[in-house]
Amino acid sequence: MSGRTQLMWDDAVTGYDFGESHPMDPVRLALTMGLVRAFGLDEAVDLRGAKPVGDSTLRLVHRQDYVSAVRAASADPRAADQEYGLGTVDDPAFAGMHEASALIAGLSVGAAEAVWRGETTHAVNFTGGLHHAMPGAAAGFCIYNDPALAIARLLELGAERVAYVDVDVHHGDGVQAAFWEDPRVLTISLHEHPRTLFPQTGWPEETGAGAGEGSAVNLALPAGTGDAGWLRAFHAVVPELLADFRPQVLVTQHGADTHFEDPLAHLAVSLDAQRAVMESCHELAHQYAEGGRWVALGGGGYAVVDVVPRSWTHLVGIAAHAPVDPESVVPPSWRDLVYARTRQLGPGRMTDGRTPSWQSWEDGYDPADRLDQAVIATRKAAFPLRGLLA
Repeated sequence: MSGRTQLMWDDAVTGYDFGESHPMDPVRLALTMGLVRAFGLDEAVDLRGAKPVGDSTLRLVHRQDYVSAVRAASADPRAADQEYGLGTVDDPAFAGMHEASALIAGLSVGAAEAVWRGETTHAVNFTGGLHHAMPGAAAGFCIYNDPALAIARLLELGAERVAYVDVDVHHGDGVQAAFWEDPRVLTISLHEHPRTLFPQTGWPEETGAGAGEGSAVNLALPAGTGDAGWLRAFHAVVPELLADFRPQVLVTQHGADTHFEDPLAHLAVSLDAQRAVMESCHELAHQYAEGGRWVALGGGGYAVVDVVPRSWTHLVGIAAHAPVDPESVVPPSWRDLVYARTRQLGPGRMTDGRTPSWQSWEDGYDPADRLDQAVIATRKAAFPLRGLLA
């Protein structure tokens, strides 16, 4: 395999635009790519585009009637059918919606194909990670479910074991639903507890069904969880599952909305902890995935200036084996870009000034602690189904 990471990008992804007042502002994508370039990371990767996915690929996950409804709403937003989740407050219809959504999905599918075929060991599509879209409906700012499509394409190409790790603040419900009965795909989601956040799913008892029983793992974290708890929970669950499953490909989703500045959720995670989990995912891919195959995606994130560009630039650097030092000063040229695009002042450094640390699960746990209770619930629900000790 090539040692040079592929970064998937096309300027047209900024056409995925729900409108001026919508929290998913596509400027977050443009600013991320701008920061990647400002640090010279575009020279450390192979920058690649991809064709939008066609209907045959979309049908690996989505129903044809839904794809047709998206096409109709894309051509005439006034014709959006809310029975398909289109034209709603969360997912307003906009002209060109199908084309922009199919392009983002195409970039994720292209990343998966490149990794599977040995063109690269790692591939990143930070414009992807739209994990809420269901087979027959849009949901949670997501039209087409690009992570599920990338995984489905890997299976189509012959993969027999694909692991999906989702650390977005919201439950990766659409990906879980797509592979609910498929033992070839292990889905692991760490997210804020469904009692306090959309989509109100992702309980530890959700473990898959039929042949796929035990193939869905959910860790629901208490609102307010910060760096130490988030990292403790990740390391108490994810490495052991991956060591047992031994995926041929690791697909990860890195929504930046776990951050304490994110306006739509209630975790208290820093940029530095997000970076630590990215590094861990990279290490886990090299340790447990076949040949180190890793597909890394973006996701949510609505602090579009202060958080998202820095978080995903770290992701690109880590995947490219050219990590950005957290103490690095943000290039002034990028801060000029931020002001020109948003009339806001950009952050000055690539860190929140935190030093992430956590207590290992192997050192013991406190059954009265809310975070530890969440981990215990997940391990008790899912681990025995995989032959592991809870």
